[in-house]
Order: sequence, then structure tokens, then C-alpha cells
Amino acid sequence: MKRIVLTGGGTAGHVTPHLALLPHLLEEGYDVHYIGTEDGIEHKMMTLPGVTYHSVKSGKLRRYHDWKNFTDPFRVIAGAFQSARLMGKLKPDVCFSKGGFVSVPVVVGAWLHHVPVLCHESDLTPGLANKICSRFAKRIATTFPECAAALGGKAVCTGTPMRPELFAGSREKGLEMSGFAGDKPVLLMMGGSIGAQSVNKALREALPQLLPEMDVLHLTGKGNLDESLNTLPGYKQFEFLSDELPHALACADLVLSRAGSNAIFEFQALKKPMLLVPYPKGASRGDQILNAESFRKRGLCHVLLQENMTADTLTQAIRALREDRENLVAALTAAPPANGTDAVLRMIHEIQK
Repeated sequence: MKRIVLTGGGTAGHVTPHLALLPHLLEEGYDVHYIGTEDGIEHKMMTLPGVTYHSVKSGKLRRYHDWKNFTDPFRVIAGAFQSARLMGKLKPDVCFSKGGFVSVPVVVGAWLHHVPVLCHESDLTPGLANKICSRFAKRIATTFPECAAALGGKAVCTGTPMRPELFAGSREKGLEMSGFAGDKPVLLMMGGSIGAQSVNKALREALPQLLPEMDVLHLTGKGNLDESLNTLPGYKQFEFLSDELPHALACADLVLSRAGSNAIFEFQALKKPMLLVPYPKGASRGDQILNAESFRKRGLCHVLLQENMTADTLTQAIRALREDRENLVAALTAAPPANGTDAVLRMIHEIQK
């Protein structure tokens, strides 16, 4: 029986591609192990039948001043030794890393035991963790062609692994759970697992202008519900959706979202016209701005920068998105395939040879 170690964490985007690969790996008979942190989102998401979960120490790789920058390198080193011991014990045939700070000690541990490593980078430019991991990886899969070109000969643009259930949603079930009649377009707002506070606020302020024209299905992120809006006709809010998310996507005619790469490529695969409000550079490394600009240049989305967003500009941008819907659907249909599940599986097989 072949054995594979999966790793990645910190955000849901570093974990969901593993969920897409998992059924295929189990069907092929792999003994699947996941190495992550004890308290990270990956622990909750990857505690699944057929997966053995292992916890290691890890420190966050920050680009800003924080006192933990002095202590976390020691946690990374400790995690590398823990991972190396696990690799020596498990003796896996291959390691697949999705990035995030937890992946660094795991990839180093795999390299120390001559375990071939495949990294996957979702964003247009590699994150700090994947920049480090790429030195120890045999191959690198990327979602954006620009990223593959920047990383050189090790890298191949594959797209991102996507769960098959993403494509099995029912518009009728989506409308039913939202309480919408289906006689108006549906705008789906997605802010990620932790939400998008500024977009949530602007959208709610824009509701008086939007609701006469469309229904709004709002995924607010954990802890961001506004109970005072629960009885507002044409507006339905959830903190997040898991099993029901494909139905929400199926009933959506338009999407308002941040510009995380996993999400926007899922929207591309589902041919959903999208208005992207990328996370601003002052609060991030700017990867979402680059993701959104790449899509905009190819005619796959509209973009509204957060610094330009008010209730009025957001309303105008959503109306413009609706008017351009046919052109966007045509461009999304003509774009190269976004689902990279098969390509990544092939690379996992190839690096073991």
C-alpha cells in the first residue's frame, strides 16, 4: 500500500484542495496521513474517515513586526524535527503540500528523509511559506500561469483541485434554503471562512438600493450575522455553508467576493460573473490584488478596490456586473479549465518514479 502525507493550513484555502484530492487518493488505495497544527483550521477540516491526523508545532511567518517573530522560528525548528521523526516513522512514498506556515517544517522533514515533495501554490505570486518550501520540493504545481513562469523549471500550471460536489448543486435547493421565489436575480456574497468586515458593512448599507432589483444571499463569516436583518424580504444570511454551499452557488446569478485564488477559480469553473473586492495591500501582501487584476485583464471579472468602496459605488458596480453578465459568462466559458484535480494527481504519481 502506498502512503501519502498531506500538509497545509492556516486558512480554509490551504485545506480545501486536499478535500478534492482525498476521494481519489483513497480510491487508489493510499494510506493517507495529514500533518498540521493542533489548533489550526486544518485539524477540524481534515479529521475525516480514512485520514490519520498528526499535530506538530509551527510558527507563523510574518512580514510585519511582532514579538512572536523572535520565538516562532524556534517553533518552526521544533516542528521540523517533529516532522522529520514522523517521516522516519511513516516512510511515506510522497508528500503533497498546499502551503501555509505549517507546511514549512513538514516539507523540510520530508526532504531530510528523501521523500519527494509536490507543492501547490494558489496565488499569482508565491507566498513566503511556499517560497521556502519550493527549495525542498521536487515539483511545484500552480494555479496561475504567471506563477509557474516565475518559479522556473520545477513549476507547472495545473489549476487548483476542486471537490466534485461543487458542481452538483441544485438551483431549486439553493432558492428553497434562502427563501427566495426565483423571480429576481440572486447575488451571492462570500467573504471567506472569517468573513470580510468592510464588504459586509458596505453590502448591508447598499441593501435598500439592491433589494428592489435582486435577492441577496449573504455568507457573512463566523460571528458576523446581523440579527436585525433577519426579517428583511429578499435578504438571507448565513455565517458560512458547508454541504449546502454548492446549492448556494447553483442559485447565484452574480457573485460578490474577496479575491482569494481558490474561490475565484471555483467561480470561474462554475461560470459565475464576479465582482471582486481584493483584500487591500496595507493589510496583506497584496496577493489578492494581483489575483483580481489577472482575472480582470482576461475579461473574467469586474474589480472594485476596497478604498473606493461605499454603499453607492458598490451598488453601481453590482449593477454594472449584471449588465455585463453575458459577456462575462462567455469569457469564463472560453477560459482554460480551472479544475486542476486530474493534473495534480498525475504530478503526485510522476514524482514518485
